[in-house]
Amino acid sequence: MSDNNLTRIKIANVLNNEIGISHSESSYFVDVIVNEMIKSLIEKKILKISSFGTLKLRYKKERTGRNPKTGTEHTITARNTISFIASKLLKNKVNS
Repeated sequence: MSDNNLTRIKIANVLNNEIGISHSESSYFVDVIVNEMIKSLIEKKILKISSFGTLKLRYKKERTGRNPKTGTEHTITARNTISFIASKLLKNKVNS
């Protein structure tokens, strides 16, 4: 597994070290926050996190796709996708 990924466990460890709460409590807090974010995104179709960005749930219609190697056509089913729009503050921090 790549060490570059920010996982729930790493976030829980930061909470544990920075705030001083137990590992089980910090893991519980991370799970609650992530689950609330998912629930909000499903129910409201949008999730805004100040100074970070906006996640939007978008519906994509069924469409025809092609295998670029063989050229054969197949149907891509309708589905929901998530798009992310970074806040100006995040863009500025990343680009500085």
